[in-house]
Amino acid sequence: MSDPRLTDYLRVGEAAELLGVSPGTVRNWARNGDLREHRHPVNDYRLFDRRDLDALLRRTRESGRGPKARSRTGSRKRQEPA
Repeated sequence: MSDPRLTDYLRVGEAAELLGVSPGTVRNWARNGDLREHRHPVNDYRLFDRRDLDALLRRTRESGRGPKARSRTGSRKRQEPA
């Protein structure tokens, strides 16, 4: 981050609260490239730009879904009723 204004960035828990999801979900979205992640210059914590989070909120409200909705096929098989 060049010329970081840290007040424009939120930590994982703060970003999760703003988005209404768990911190693990925010980390997964960052790992999958759905949400851009920055690092604190001193302690290397993950930081998220408030503008990116606001844009994500707008996109999810318009589509009614989270970032790149992924199916979980294969993780658990559904049992058919007998």
